[in-house]
Amino acid sequence: MATTSQPLRGKATCKKIFWAVLPHACFILSLVIYAFLGALMFSRIEGDREVTLNDEYRTFLQNLTYLTRRFSDNMTENQMKFKDDIRKLFDTADPVWFINPEERWSFFGSLFFCCTVFTTVGYGNTYPVTWTGKCLCMLYALFGIPLMFLVLTDMGDILATVLSKSYNEFRKLQSKIQASELWSGSTCSKKHELKSRAQSKIVINEPLTIMELLRSQSGVKGGPVKYRNVELFEMLIARENENTQPVRNKSMERWSSCPELTGEKTVSRVIKNFDKIGKELEKLDVPILLMVLVIFVYISCAAAILPKWEKNMDFREAFYFCFITLTTIGFGDTKLEHPKFFLFFSLYIIIGMEVVFIAFKLGQDRLIVLYKKVISSCAEKKMPSKKIYPK
Repeated sequence: MATTSQPLRGKATCKKIFWAVLPHACFILSLVIYAFLGALMFSRIEGDREVTLNDEYRTFLQNLTYLTRRFSDNMTENQMKFKDDIRKLFDTADPVWFINPEERWSFFGSLFFCCTVFTTVGYGNTYPVTWTGKCLCMLYALFGIPLMFLVLTDMGDILATVLSKSYNEFRKLQSKIQASELWSGSTCSKKHELKSRAQSKIVINEPLTIMELLRSQSGVKGGPVKYRNVELFEMLIARENENTQPVRNKSMERWSSCPELTGEKTVSRVIKNFDKIGKELEKLDVPILLMVLVIFVYISCAAAILPKWEKNMDFREAFYFCFITLTTIGFGDTKLEHPKFFLFFSLYIIIGMEVVFIAFKLGQDRLIVLYKKVISSCAEKKMPSKKIYPK
């Protein structure tokens, strides 16, 4: 019997884990599929567009040729004036003129663009040019940004649970260390008192002996000896059966007798898991300095790895780039030479955005508490003091 029930319990545990992980996997898988579909769409629309040379581009080339000839003919001309003229000329230039659409809008480049859209980073160095691409970009962001925020909220619950448990375990360990120090410094009388209390608790929880059981049965005392022995035997056997009888697994019985009931219960439990999204994040309460330290360590790890393939970056530039990315500021002043390598950091970006989001949420809660204290203190100062008149 034990050999058959053990595989059933293992299957039930695997099913329980599967249904618990299902909501999180659905969100992440939906975001991945959405990003891949957007990459295919934008690479087809923007990558295959025809490059036309308009009149503005021809005028730009003519002015550039004129400036370079004038500077080469007269090398003694003021170089500062030449730099100003070149700068003004390039300010009028359109960056699209210097971009090869097939290289910029490859599959990995389009995938990187889609990630910058629904994460609201928007570096600005890659953007749609055609009106079809612009309209589809607005539509893509309209559905992608809420999906991204849903993934962030869902992963925020997991991260908040991990942070809460880690912080609580640290506090418990700290309290145990303090308690052990107090215990070592306490007097012998307190030790003896605590030991006697512990012993009294143990005696209360011990099972009744046969003599105590006989004394407690007042109705049995008065009967004949033969009937007393029979009843005593029956009571002992009943108590032994209660102690040795295994706990019946109601869910297992329901599953074996009527699987439809368990299926309905599992589906309703999964639906409840969807309703609980964001609840753990609201209950998170850890020090804000701890979150700042976590963000610093998290960005520093990426800043140490990123210069390995981005040769134009050092640690400081990579740290700045990661901070601008995770906070969704995205100036676009730092360009990536290999954006497809950075796509492998997509999970890092999502988790990092979640860490920053939690830090902002904690900072927001602290600011609200601070504003409440300031307003209440100002209100108390402005309230007139009560005067006590003599009777």
